[in-house]
Amino acid sequence: MFAASLLARFMHCPTSKHLGTAKCVLRYVKGTLDYGLEYVKGKEAVLIGYCDSDWSGSVDDSKSTSGYAFSFGSGVFAWASVKQNCVALSTAEAEYISASEATTQAIWLRFVLEDFGELQTEATPLHCDNISAIAITRNPVFHQKTKHIDRRYHFIKDALQEGTVDLIYCPTNEQLADIFTKALAKDSLCYLREKLGVKSALNLKGSVEM
Repeated sequence: MFAASLLARFMHCPTSKHLGTAKCVLRYVKGTLDYGLEYVKGKEAVLIGYCDSDWSGSVDDSKSTSGYAFSFGSGVFAWASVKQNCVALSTAEAEYISASEATTQAIWLRFVLEDFGELQTEATPLHCDNISAIAITRNPVFHQKTKHIDRRYHFIKDALQEGTVDLIYCPTNEQLADIFTKALAKDSLCYLREKLGVKSALNLKGSVEM
């Protein structure tokens, strides 16, 4: 997902380097044709979210990349990898913006699930691996380090107070959205990919048609 999002930024002026990267992506796709998302019947129907961000990952404009993923029962069903619209001055700010963007998605998903009869009575847990960003969301005062942040990102504080979402800390190595924000080492990629519910159909129990 991150690789596709990154390549899409250069569609207006691709170079041979981008072509080489695209070929690497295609080789990965070819080698994982039997992979797909596994959804297990009988899991608790609770919406759970993960949000993350790199910091100044874009070498062209120093903007960061936000990533989020949402699961419902088992396996993710909504995710995104998007470059932020502004330059973050710190990792905490980048993570704060990412959490705000994930909150908008969480609110919309709650509306959709309610239409399907799956009302979420509790706050949607949103996992974040940055303690400073979590602290900013729980501080109702605009202080020196946050007053420059675009106002539209501060609505996450209202969502927390209303009990719509609950920002929860999780260790970086367990942050599933990390896979949507940057290139990872093979071991980390495979670990997070499996945690997201992406598995080979050849290894699944039972009858699976290919």
